[in-house]
Amino acid sequence: MSGRAKAWDGSHGRGNGADGSRGRGPQAPPGERQQLPDSRLRALCALLAAQRARAAAAALAIVVTTAAGLAPPYLAGRVVDAIATRRPPSEALLLAAAFLAAGLVVLIANRAQTLLVGAVGQALLRDLRVRAFDHLLGLPLAYHQRVPSGVSMSRLTNDVQALDQLVSDGFTTLLGSSLTLAGLAVVLVLLDPELALVAFAFAPPMLLFGFWYRATAQRAFRATRRRVAELTAYLQETLAAVRVIRAFAQEQRHIADAHRLGERNFDANMRTVQLNAAYFPVVELVSGLATVAVLVIGGRRVLGGETSLGTLASFVFYLQSFFDPIQQLSQLHTTYQAGAAGLDRILDLLRTRPTLVEPSNPRRLRRALGELRLDDVTFSYSGNGDSRPAVCGVDLALAPGRTVALVGPTGAGKSTVARLACRLFDPDRGRVTLDGIDLRELAQRELRRHVVLVPQEQFLFPGTVGENIALGRPDATRREVERAARLVGVHEAIAALPDGYDTDVGEAGQRLSSGERQLVALARAALVEPVVLILDEASSGLDAVTERRVQSALRALAAGRATLVIAHRLSGVTEADEIAVLDRGRIVERGSHEQLLRAGGHYAELWGAWSGSQPSDGTPARPGAATL
Repeated sequence: MSGRAKAWDGSHGRGNGADGSRGRGPQAPPGERQQLPDSRLRALCALLAAQRARAAAAALAIVVTTAAGLAPPYLAGRVVDAIATRRPPSEALLLAAAFLAAGLVVLIANRAQTLLVGAVGQALLRDLRVRAFDHLLGLPLAYHQRVPSGVSMSRLTNDVQALDQLVSDGFTTLLGSSLTLAGLAVVLVLLDPELALVAFAFAPPMLLFGFWYRATAQRAFRATRRRVAELTAYLQETLAAVRVIRAFAQEQRHIADAHRLGERNFDANMRTVQLNAAYFPVVELVSGLATVAVLVIGGRRVLGGETSLGTLASFVFYLQSFFDPIQQLSQLHTTYQAGAAGLDRILDLLRTRPTLVEPSNPRRLRRALGELRLDDVTFSYSGNGDSRPAVCGVDLALAPGRTVALVGPTGAGKSTVARLACRLFDPDRGRVTLDGIDLRELAQRELRRHVVLVPQEQFLFPGTVGENIALGRPDATRREVERAARLVGVHEAIAALPDGYDTDVGEAGQRLSSGERQLVALARAALVEPVVLILDEASSGLDAVTERRVQSALRALAAGRATLVIAHRLSGVTEADEIAVLDRGRIVERGSHEQLLRAGGHYAELWGAWSGSQPSDGTPARPGAATL
């Protein structure tokens, strides 16, 4: 949550999901943002489509700069001839004035070129980061569980920056150097065809060496992008776990791992440095040999009266510039390889299709009642049915005012059912409905208004306590925020903070205790006022006194709503209207607390194990004792 504006004064224009996920704002139609062309060049052009006007103006400025830049060497040669043949001073002055005029045109056009190309690059940087970030938020949870957050960060930072350099430097170099090379070739032929052939004879070996460099550098630059992504991911994830690292005295181990990854990154980059060190001196050598050859042959032609001294001077001036575009185009390949590696990774991200697709014609809930059903739902995290389903054939019904609890051993599929019930995943078979409408037919934004998940892992964004409570309703008033806090029993704790609701919670809410963070998350859900409430062990991590208070608040919060409670601890399920027991992804028992105890099945066994681990006062005896 950026900024310090009050969340309840309506200053945040983008909505946020009450389950703790950021709202994505208005979305472009799927056809406009899903797929990019397969060709790398076409994909880059598609990304630059919004900058056509600036790019065209920048291209015009480059053409003018290039054309004006070809004039000074020719004019310098004419000045040499005017002096050598003792022509009137006025002619030399006129040529000098033309020389200065050409330089002024180059100055103005070059400034325009720099501004326009820079604007194109920065606009691409801005738009691409936003687009990639927006796309990342739309990808399924399975993607984020598979791809480390550090790798995603590397794509948004390092890879986008490499692409910006490709566009900013590459656009100028490709167009400017190509035009300069073509213009110089024409001018050299017009000045002296024989000397031009001498100069051109040195081009083929340089091109052949350039082809070798291109093939070798391509692999090297891809390796550098992989290594920097590995290092970035490791550093970010290590810093996120710094408390655990210190708790187990593992600093030296992680320093050693970071050093090892740093060495691999160093080695990959040194390979590119070595390639550059081998290539560019050769280019300079070939350029020097060509200049010597032209001076020797051209000098003889001047002495023989076959050409003028001024023509030879102009030719040498142009020749000094003739190999520069070739070298710049080769350097462009260096920039291109670094940028192309980043572009490939960004395109891989943007071409990853979200599995949760927004319906083309979403249905509307005129008045949501809160009847949520799972009908014969089967789901596997592999998505292709190759692995054992996390849940299989689950039938479950939630009705307004009723509470259903899911219990079972770790790994039974309880949290998976919760994620399916609020459409964080879509079932492989069966369907989940709200008031008879398949969740896949509802817009995500509307679904999030009516079905709220309070996950087990609470996350608070940097900002104030009030902003975090108002995450799902940024336009909520101060009174509404306080009412939600009172409902879950956290108002007094917030009021006791140094700045009350304006207290900054710090990164990930570290300035609050774990219990306070969970209570704030419950207040966040209460403020949204959903018709279906899904609690994935929402009271975990609390002391016995706070847990009892939260359980009381949860009963008030659940009143009149369909509520699904995912329980790893059995202390809060005894009053549920129905308890469903999951085992290996299937519901094996269901009924009330008393019915299931009398049945003497799975639930009775779980209850016996749990109650046997409790002290006489009914509070948990040790961490984890009540976890099932």
